[in-house]
Amino acid sequence: MSLKKINTVLAAAFILFILWFGVEFILSPETTAPGFGLPSWPSGSGGGFLIIKGIRDVVLALVLGILLVTGHRRALGWVLLVEALAAYGDMATVLAHHGSMATALGVHCLTATLMVVNGLLMMRENHKVAAAPATPAPQPA
Repeated sequence: MSLKKINTVLAAAFILFILWFGVEFILSPETTAPGFGLPSWPSGSGGGFLIIKGIRDVVLALVLGILLVTGHRRALGWVLLVEALAAYGDMATVLAHHGSMATALGVHCLTATLMVVNGLLMMRENHKVAAAPATPAPQPA
């Protein structure tokens, strides 16, 4: 399988994964929130922050999806690198608030790191070094 196909499959998986989580947080934040890794969740009027997290994830997925569908692969690589910061930020938030270490590392850190790898591979796929000619060009006599 070519690097381009591997990158496309990985990017599509990230898009679907992020989109799914975002939609889950929008539609049923109370049941989805415990899987995020924090020890407690806002209640009452503070519960709206859960929907904000869902909207953020949907937007992140849509940006990646648009770049993938339109073929802007180098830009997709850069955006994967930048969007990985959101997952690293989620990891740091869980750890800073004494949440689940397993979720912080096994979900957020792993996701972010795989996004970085996919972004770097996406950038490499478009980086072609011009090869030197195998034989010298004929010189005028």
